[in-house]
Formats: sequence, structure tokens, C-alpha cells
Amino acid sequence: MPLEWRMDILSLLNEKGYSTYRIRKEGLFSESTVQKLREGKLINWHDVETICKITGKQPGKLIWYVKEK
Repeated sequence: MPLEWRMDILSLLNEKGYSTYRIRKEGLFSESTVQKLREGKLINWHDVETICKITGKQPGKLIWYVKEK
């Protein structure tokens, strides 16, 4: 897939005080979304928006385009 995360999103969320326990407890993301983040897979735009709100980062700081070989 030509879109990839620029950084480890779960670590970034953890730095902002959102452990996977807190994410589940507050219902921020589904378990499948948390698993996709663990695996470095992309998620839906609503969840990307939530990450942007929590971290204060623009989507372009989180995701980048990598040419396929």
C-alpha cells in the first residue's frame, strides 16, 4: 500500500496519556482499530481525525505516500 504511517501511532498516543487501556475504556477506538495500529495498517478517516485531535498533529505529519516498486 502506498500510504504508510510516519511514526508509531500507539506510542504517540501513549505520550499524550492515552494507553491502550484508556483507549478501550473511553471507547475512542474499536479493538480492531487498535490492532490495525499495532500492525501499522491504515484506519478510517474518522479515527485519523480523532488521532489528530488528541495529538495536535495534521494528517500529513502522521501519514505519507511511498511509491510502490
